[in-house]
Amino acid sequence: MGYYSSMIVLIPAMIFTMIVQGRIKRAYSRYSQVENSRRLTGAQAARMMLDANGLSGVPINILNGGDDLNNYFDPRSNSVNLSQAVYHTDSIAAMCIACHEVGHAIQHATNYAPVRIRNGIVPLVNLTSTFSWPLIMLGLIFSTSSRYGSLLFNLGALCFVFVILFHLVTLPVELNASNRALKQMTSIGMVSDFDYSGSRKVLHAAAMTYVAALATAVASLIRILLIRGSNDR
Repeated sequence: MGYYSSMIVLIPAMIFTMIVQGRIKRAYSRYSQVENSRRLTGAQAARMMLDANGLSGVPINILNGGDDLNNYFDPRSNSVNLSQAVYHTDSIAAMCIACHEVGHAIQHATNYAPVRIRNGIVPLVNLTSTFSWPLIMLGLIFSTSSRYGSLLFNLGALCFVFVILFHLVTLPVELNASNRALKQMTSIGMVSDFDYSGSRKVLHAAAMTYVAALATAVASLIRILLIRGSNDR
């Protein structure tokens, strides 16, 4: 397969990604309109879970503007950062999203191994992801005129392997954060059965976005290998 014809390999991953994105939007849209049983805002739920795990010193910051789903734990400042909608709202969706980010804070505090691995490879992944496709394109351009074309292409493909490795390590990190959130929300007495069911649906839909990202990365590597095989003939 050539460069353009090989894009057909990406179609299943693209369709899967669109389905996953639709699911997370539907789940968030539904449960962002439903109040949780204890009427806890995202910020209150996050504070309760942090305190229950001895992390009273971890601040909860509110983000100005941006996407409602743009929430994150920052290991550099050891802080939980929530969008305005999640911070102020007492919905099931806001509660479980906030607790998911606290799950990351707990991972950081307990030195969770996959987090250490992911953080350790971030600089390398940032570098290799920048150069992977330029090297691949240069390899294709020079493959017929220079013996270095094949070397450049192979270096680009190798760089892309690190991108897949990052997605592979990220998946258990995110799944673990969601599992921690659900278990903690139950043990602390934060949720009713209905709250738990809704939270599980939201967090499961969100976790699938990372599965989709991994699937897309793997499909991209398969495409690269197909291009390489076609170029060798």
